[in-house]
Amino acid sequence: MKTIALIFSMLGLLWTNSASNLEALNISKTESTVGWKAAKVTGEHWGKVKISSANLDYQNGRITSGSFEIDMTSITVEDIKDPNSNQRLVGHLKSDDFFSVEKFNKSSMTITEAKTSNGKDYEIKGNLIIKGISNPVTFPAQVTEEGNKIIATGKITFDRTKYDIKYRSGNYFENLADKLIYDEVTLDVKLVGMK
Repeated sequence: MKTIALIFSMLGLLWTNSASNLEALNISKTESTVGWKAAKVTGEHWGKVKISSANLDYQNGRITSGSFEIDMTSITVEDIKDPNSNQRLVGHLKSDDFFSVEKFNKSSMTITEAKTSNGKDYEIKGNLIIKGISNPVTFPAQVTEEGNKIIATGKITFDRTKYDIKYRSGNYFENLADKLIYDEVTLDVKLVGMK
């Protein structure tokens, strides 16, 4: 009986020590960024969107889980310098043709699995929610340490039509010619956490 009690006691101690190694990193919203890029037949557009909240769980030198939320009302266009043309595209991106920002002002991504063999290069699996629609995504990410900072960067590529964004998609409309907009959108994510 004493042996069984000792085993349970040791298991409890191991679990406590393991749990105590888990750190919830304090994410800096000013240093963390999300950039977007989309292409069409005649070129491409890119810009930024602000992170409204984020968290990363860090245990034994490795990312274990996390999530981030972005404020879709903050979307900007960086490649168009003319103010009127810039605002026209920003307004169009916020409209129901694209992200329906008035109805869905937040998008988010939650990590469901973080695989790594060296603590630096990761394969991340998660759920990306845009316009209230959730789809699984898998993408590469890198994690580096700079002093007391943990910097996680990743490139998420998603098919916009899976989120009911079908405007000028070749999969839904014919004879678009040079008005075609490609379905793939890329998000460059950088999360900066403090230990």
